[in-house]
Amino acid sequence: MTEGLSYPLVRTVGLDGALVTFADKMDEAANRAALAFRAQVDSLALRGIIETSASLGSAYVRFDPQVVSHLEITSHLQQILNQQDWYSAPLPSGRRLWRVPTVYGTDLAPQLEDAAHVAGLDPAEAIRRLSQTQVRVLTIGFAPGQPYLGPLGTEFNIPRLQQLTPMVPEGALVLAISQFVLFSGPTPTGWRHVGQTAFRCFQPDKDQTFTLRPGDELQFTSVSRDELEAIRANNDDGLGGATCQEIA
Repeated sequence: MTEGLSYPLVRTVGLDGALVTFADKMDEAANRAALAFRAQVDSLALRGIIETSASLGSAYVRFDPQVVSHLEITSHLQQILNQQDWYSAPLPSGRRLWRVPTVYGTDLAPQLEDAAHVAGLDPAEAIRRLSQTQVRVLTIGFAPGQPYLGPLGTEFNIPRLQQLTPMVPEGALVLAISQFVLFSGPTPTGWRHVGQTAFRCFQPDKDQTFTLRPGDELQFTSVSRDELEAIRANNDDGLGGATCQEIA
């Protein structure tokens, strides 16, 4: 923790925002707290609140300063904080488990072997561990609908690359610092490209443009290149062969 600060911490942000921070770095308990706290704020429908969002370890509240003051909002948020231990709170309802077919390695995801080496594993073992791990949508950001997913095992707490990869495609599964990111569109990245899916996180032509929600869980199951190509040929729903089930 940052010296001199005590968490959770309520702070104002600009003219119309408040931030409730549960840690100064990402960990599972802080993310759980941020998701649960945000859901509770939403359920209360407090006067003047316009929108909320959750990041890796914080919950953000935007409000109308003509309706409610900073002092009132921060007082309300502190009262909610005092109601329970948010670090052990249950995750919000409405979460889903997605199983997403993924090709690991090959020329579709050419940095799998490098990531395995940095993690101290052979490629087959890295694929086994990555494909069997169930990860949570910790937050959505950087690009529309794009999830940060984790936590992965400590062996995958590997640094970003020193140089950017010029471009990875939509559906790329990339890895660094014990997290996955599933790319919602083609982009340069300093994260290692270890898997490739046909899953579309952002579908602007649909009513629900963001496929995933914070708190959803995903497992990236290993498939062959031929299987992925068959999925791509019949991917009208944009889910890339993924299955989905309610878990809460």
